[in-house]
Amino acid sequence: MSLSERRACSIVGADRKLIRYRSSRPADGALRGRLRDLANERRRFGYRRLFVLLRREGEPSGINRIYRLYREEGLTVRKRRARRKAVGTRAPILIEARPNARWSLDFVHDQFANGRRFRILNIVDDVTKECLGAIPETSISGRRVARELTAIVERRGKPGMIVSDHGTEFTCNAMLAWSKDTVIDWHFIAPGKPMQNGFIESFNGRMRDELLNETLFFDLDDARAKITSWVADYNIRRPHSSLKYLTPAAYAAHLTATDDRLRNPDQLRRSSVAPPAPLGVQNPETLTAAG
Repeated sequence: MSLSERRACSIVGADRKLIRYRSSRPADGALRGRLRDLANERRRFGYRRLFVLLRREGEPSGINRIYRLYREEGLTVRKRRARRKAVGTRAPILIEARPNARWSLDFVHDQFANGRRFRILNIVDDVTKECLGAIPETSISGRRVARELTAIVERRGKPGMIVSDHGTEFTCNAMLAWSKDTVIDWHFIAPGKPMQNGFIESFNGRMRDELLNETLFFDLDDARAKITSWVADYNIRRPHSSLKYLTPAAYAAHLTATDDRLRNPDQLRRSSVAPPAPLGVQNPETLTAAG
């Protein structure tokens, strides 16, 4: 309208500094690109886990900026239909905070590209959340379960307890004999109460959401390769929300180091200050030792 800037600002009541302001925010094209790449690679990860992965790569941006870019790029994870939630109070399950305190077992089912079904035997450490085994097979007997457990015990050590449902693979004579020979306490959950085995149910949900629903399996060898790769990534790289976004392997190493310090009081006495806990983990061992 052929008005001067001063006259136009006075008419609309705007500050001339506001009109002339140009954003000094640095370009975030590279960060947006890396965020999109991670989101495409981890399609079931939300902005919190993506933020942890970016921090591991040295990205200094805060979580609020990552969340803003996450929303602007339209990377929000599509929510699946929720199941009906139970009503009532739940008491926490008390487990000693050490590796091998308790393991959980369960099966999860899927199918190949040709429609043939197969099942996966999942074995999880309830404390460290590590996946100790994910064995895909078209048919798994009780004897096969016993052999797999024997191999894991030889590699990792004996658990204090194993929890499972009443599946025929877990209640057969081969498994009962194995439990008696190894002197391992085996606990069966109540029939129709899968949440009594909630740790393995949670792991099965993560596997189905992040792997099985996102991957096409062509045959058994292909399934074994892809599941083995995913389990290694789950244990070593994937941040776990219930572990303050540590990986299961890092949390297990932290518990082992803490247990070693407590078992060796001379070493603890020589150190005036205990080593700091990993990022996001708060524990009494990080306080100054009493001498």
